Amino acid sequence: MKFHLPIEGQIAIGAVLLVLVLAALAWLVFRHKPTAEELERKRRAYLAVSGRIVDGMLLDFYEMEVEGGAPAQMLVFNYRISGVDYECSQDVTTLGELLKEHRVRAGFPCSVRYQPGNAQNSIVIAESWSGLREGLPLLPSYENPDALDMTARG
Repeated sequence: MKFHLPIEGQIAIGAVLLVLVLAALAWLVFRHKPTAEELERKRRAYLAVSGRIVDGMLLDFYEMEVEGGAPAQMLVFNYRISGVDYECSQDVTTLGELLKEHRVRAGFPCSVRYQPGNAQNSIVIAESWSGLREGLPLLPSYENPDALDMTARG
């Protein structure tokens, strides 16, 4: 048995489909597209919550020229996972107020958060987490092996 739809029903269904397609196209054209800064903030937030932590080393902190804007501040670090060495950089321009609390020096150890399965996706600092260390621990001298001073050196 065949079902025959009158012409008015076919026109109504076609009109509804046309409205749905136009609404989908309008949504694609006028939707809010995240900026690069928003994407980077979301990446940092994701890694700060779900990333695994490994020990790393700060290699450099420098500013680089960016076309049409203020210079970007870059933090370069390295770390090792399963015998593979990674050397990465993180744009920390928007995190300047968090970096002023710490002294960023080449050769200092740090903690790195990375995404399991994508180890090159990593961070050292985010809005809610920091892998920067205050300083190096002072180990006890041979004459006084019981004393352990954890204050940072200036």
